[in-house]
Amino acid sequence: MATIKDIANKLGVSISTVSKGLHGASDISEDMRQQVLDTAISLGYIVKKRKSSEKHKVCIMVENMDYANINQFGYELITGFRLMAQEQQYQVDVIPMDVYTQTMQSYDDYMKQNSYSGAFFLGFEMTDTYLTQLTHTSIPTVLFDNYVINKHVAYLGTDNNLGAKALIEHLYENGHRKIALLNGSQNSYISNLRFNVLLKEIKNHGLDVPDELIGNGITFQPKTISSCIPQFVNAGATAVVCASDLIAAAAINEIHRLGLRVPDDISVTGFDDLPIAKYLAPPLTTIRQERFTLGKSAFTLLSQLISGTPVSTVLYHSELIIRESVAKINK
Repeated sequence: MATIKDIANKLGVSISTVSKGLHGASDISEDMRQQVLDTAISLGYIVKKRKSSEKHKVCIMVENMDYANINQFGYELITGFRLMAQEQQYQVDVIPMDVYTQTMQSYDDYMKQNSYSGAFFLGFEMTDTYLTQLTHTSIPTVLFDNYVINKHVAYLGTDNNLGAKALIEHLYENGHRKIALLNGSQNSYISNLRFNVLLKEIKNHGLDVPDELIGNGITFQPKTISSCIPQFVNAGATAVVCASDLIAAAAINEIHRLGLRVPDDISVTGFDDLPIAKYLAPPLTTIRQERFTLGKSAFTLLSQLISGTPVSTVLYHSELIIRESVAKINK
């Protein structure tokens, strides 16, 4: 059984460095953190002794989300899940899902054919076939940033209310009165939820958000940004609140392409606090999600569902991370 010392020897680093990497400490580099997590997985590191002799095979279904490295949103979610699964000696398969597979075979049939005891869904949109089928499944399933009413399905996510309130308050205190919203896909449950929460907080400060300050239909991949940023600039926006850090990064690039500066000419904020956020020019003010912890909790929820415990919803606090992409302007 691999230990923290084995991981340290493999990487040629100290045991304390490995411990920091496994527990989400902020005082090691993102590159080292990824090396620690990858090595822990490859060596079969187990957090504790096995608690049960019962073996299960589960899967993580991923759609519309990248997860190959630590700068991509799904990486830490999946890593946290897999490390917890190894503690219980569960087998975990990561399955890139697509529309074709969902069309050819039902969710229940797919799970039973492949002998999966349960699944963790990442990146699914409300219109996806498998998500709509979860209303009547009896297979234990955990959803990240999606919600379905079914006693066999649990919802895991971040409390967007706290982060949105802190973010809008920060912009307002810095003099911003024309705040644009660059939203995610309209087929995304979490995108719509964040948009409504942000809109409510802006209106709570007595501000209007006219149509020209709203960008809709943007996927969580940084596409079609160029059609929205000029619209916001022409409408006099002083800040753009983006649905993700990747969208924010693309927005900053587009603003620079127009010959403008962030934050001197217009401020930009994101959501997620991916590692890349602090390396953007300028470093991005954003709302942090504890993705590694969320991934670990996803496994815990799934194992409880498999054991017959009817868990429902788990939300983690979000945190405003203030960096240099928001300027103070005259009110």
